[in-house]
Amino acid sequence: MDTLAFEHHLTSPQGEGHTPEHAFTVTFGGGECCDTVTFHVQTDGTHVTDAGFTAHGCGASHAAASAAVTLVRGATLLDAARVGIEEISQEVGGLSPGKRHAADVAANALARALGAAVRARGAMPGPAGPCTSRTLVAMSGGVDSSVVALLCAKQGEAVAVTLELWADAENDAEKSCCSSSAVSQARNLAHSLGLSHFTLDLREEFRAGVVEPFIASYASGDTPNPCVGCNGHVRLDAMLEFADRLGCATLATGHYARVEDGPDPSEPLLRLAADPAKDQTYMLAALAPDSLRRMRFPLGDYEKPEVRALAAAAGLPVATKVDSQDLCFLAGTDRGRFLQRHGAVTPRRGEIVDSEGAVVGVHDGHELFTVGQRRGIGPTTHPQATSSASEPLYVLDKDAASNRVVVGPHERLLTDRVRVRGARLHREAARVDRVKLRYRSKPLSARITDPLGAGRHRELILELDEPVAGAAPGQLACLMSGELIVGWGTITR
Repeated sequence: MDTLAFEHHLTSPQGEGHTPEHAFTVTFGGGECCDTVTFHVQTDGTHVTDAGFTAHGCGASHAAASAAVTLVRGATLLDAARVGIEEISQEVGGLSPGKRHAADVAANALARALGAAVRARGAMPGPAGPCTSRTLVAMSGGVDSSVVALLCAKQGEAVAVTLELWADAENDAEKSCCSSSAVSQARNLAHSLGLSHFTLDLREEFRAGVVEPFIASYASGDTPNPCVGCNGHVRLDAMLEFADRLGCATLATGHYARVEDGPDPSEPLLRLAADPAKDQTYMLAALAPDSLRRMRFPLGDYEKPEVRALAAAAGLPVATKVDSQDLCFLAGTDRGRFLQRHGAVTPRRGEIVDSEGAVVGVHDGHELFTVGQRRGIGPTTHPQATSSASEPLYVLDKDAASNRVVVGPHERLLTDRVRVRGARLHREAARVDRVKLRYRSKPLSARITDPLGAGRHRELILELDEPVAGAAPGQLACLMSGELIVGWGTITR
């Protein structure tokens, strides 16, 4: 360690106590010494014109924040976004392992302040040259988005962004793709690939546009698709706007999907991925054509083992990282507790009834069930039950007003007609020949009964060639024409 460099930043900290005019300010805390750094960034849209900080904690946090100010003052926004733990540590003469946490806290505060500055005032021009372009890569810290960053960096200029969507002490940071821990991992990976990396804080938008509708949907008796809403109305649109601020023509993500260009280049369609086991077009179905036109899905033609092999060959530390399985905001907790803590949806004892209204059991809240569910019902009756189930029971429906769960045998779930509300058709209804009613379900042969044109429709009816069990109200109906996604809507009663 260069003690002179460390002492310089400790005794003559650059920008300490300085808040530039019209600065973007972010506070970040953590580390072994519970350090807190508040970082201020001023920008003219292309450069960091000034910066300052305040810090609380050990001396290393003051030195690290001073180093960050020194490194970014006068730098372009893209160069400033290449400053991370390693660069800060080197500027202070090399931090010992026990003090590197200070550089991590400073880097986190800097990255978030840069993200806020770019989102509000970024005006970076695109790269010069007729055949060059810049791509914004959405990085979550997992293997898929990391390989996308690797591929995009090889093909041209790439910039990385990671979204911070949710913060909850009960979440498992290792299983959540949008936590503070995931953001740090993604930034370190991006920097190791030589990419500029920004942190974009969308916690308020995520709560308003995803979490609150999720809570309201369960409270009303539906089963929501939060990832569909997040992709269609919150995070991808926000990243496309961010791309504009950074002079990026396109946005690349780690989703397994493909894009099919039609006769009109302004109206592209989603196409199923090459790997059916990983296909994610269902979760992207609500993307507007204008957004889809600028999207790139580099993994659409790959199978998962090939992606992991690419990561291993490049020496990426996430090559064997386990895929996230939970909703990001439920990682480490369960739905019932989440609804209670964040939506004041408290457990309420209610009746489980059969289709004739006879009581067959009790439950602790209709929101804990979804149409088509079997597990967790059980055959046990309570003392006032008027009948007893002798066969497996499935949830047929829920009545939020009475807090009743209606159950019955599997055959009562079967239906060959599905009502869809709030539908959006990208092509005429006659093109629809299949539908997916759940994320992991197989497409079913189907048709729309009315001769509807492309556009928005308040309601439509799907007729299925074969009856299906468990078309759950609140879930997305992904309307297909062969491998193409030609529309979507929400299943309703």
